[in-house]
Amino acid sequence: MSNGDQPTLPTRAAGRSLDPHLARYAARTAGMTASEIRALFAVASRPEVVSLAGGMPNLAALPLDSLSAEIGELIATEGLVALQYGSAQGIVGLREQICEIMALEGISAHPDDVVVTVGSQMGLDMVTRIFCDPGDVVLAEGPSYVGALGSFAAYQANVVHVAMDDNGLVPQALREAIATVTAAGKRAKFLYTIPNFHNPAGVTLAVSRRAEILQICAEYGVLVVEDNPYGLLGFDGQTYPALRSYDRDNVVYLGSFSKTFAAGLRVGWVLAPHAVRERLVLAAESATLCPPALTQMVVSRYLSTHDWRGQIKLFQQTYRERRDAMLGALDQYLPAGCSWTRPDGGFYVWLTVPEGVDTKAMLPRAITARVAYASGTGFYADALGSRQMRLSFCYPTPERIKEGVRRLANVLADELELYRTFGPVARRAVSGPQSPSPDLA
Repeated sequence: MSNGDQPTLPTRAAGRSLDPHLARYAARTAGMTASEIRALFAVASRPEVVSLAGGMPNLAALPLDSLSAEIGELIATEGLVALQYGSAQGIVGLREQICEIMALEGISAHPDDVVVTVGSQMGLDMVTRIFCDPGDVVLAEGPSYVGALGSFAAYQANVVHVAMDDNGLVPQALREAIATVTAAGKRAKFLYTIPNFHNPAGVTLAVSRRAEILQICAEYGVLVVEDNPYGLLGFDGQTYPALRSYDRDNVVYLGSFSKTFAAGLRVGWVLAPHAVRERLVLAAESATLCPPALTQMVVSRYLSTHDWRGQIKLFQQTYRERRDAMLGALDQYLPAGCSWTRPDGGFYVWLTVPEGVDTKAMLPRAITARVAYASGTGFYADALGSRQMRLSFCYPTPERIKEGVRRLANVLADELELYRTFGPVARRAVSGPQSPSPDLA
């Protein structure tokens, strides 16, 4: 065969998509976009940049030497089980221990109703998959966890945000949101909520509101999905009663060891009403067949052989010191007109900047000044949040936090000066590009 007879690869026409498979994708992939926070990681991980963006737990306090010995012994003595397939629901021993942990939040549960997942994100994905058809409505606090918004978008659910204040989700706002959805001829499938030390807002749902929120959802037939990864990280040692402790029939509870032990092990769980549990197990089987037995056994052994309650107290102290460093630096450095939440647990402060500052547009200039944050727009499904940002205090040292806030304050001051001098239109021309740099994409 001559060269002229050789088959040739199709050429890319000018202006045509770079992805030759574009026409083959399912319609739901249109909602699958990279989160703004994930896009930050490559830049924020540079040593010269103070990252106040990511919610990475600080693992330096873990007993790594003893953990490494335990894991080695685990493989040596139980490797034939730890390295084998397991149950899609998770190992029984760990599910029993999870019930003991949830009891600290007032939850009475049976191990049979617990499904172990590969991180609580998997649990959230499964819950969305079994409840939401395209076009269904999910209620979620505004702002809300970016990973949840990603799952809802991937399953083509529409998010209706519900307002919060310093005491968490506002009951009247929930009633109004449900009424709005109903008037549009839709039905809200579930309320997704992070009641304790909210991500990203840092606020906690007042105990006095919890029963009312549940009563409203029961009245209108709305399931409650409670995401509670930070519940044991209250800085004064207080543990709030879980929503699941009030209502075992209409609350699906998501938990995780990522914040209280080790995020890299990717072990979480779902506690669900019995009928829902059955569908979650089927969803888990189709997604992963079974969660890794090794990581489950590592977590189970850690809970059995280590003072995990004492470890959580150490985390509480570490994060409280970092929270205090951030609040002190915000008080010291930020220009007038800024406001922020004052969390009593968890990882995050939610900052609102003065009018005239767009936190997403400002982000590349903040990176140039060697400080990173998560802009508020990533935490809304409806493009709100341009005057907000999430600041994480969990990972940097107190000294680095203070320096990062100082750098951020300088960038904010420059933005405000440009706005006062040139106004919003001219300011954009003077201050440079308004979209993230290629390094952030």
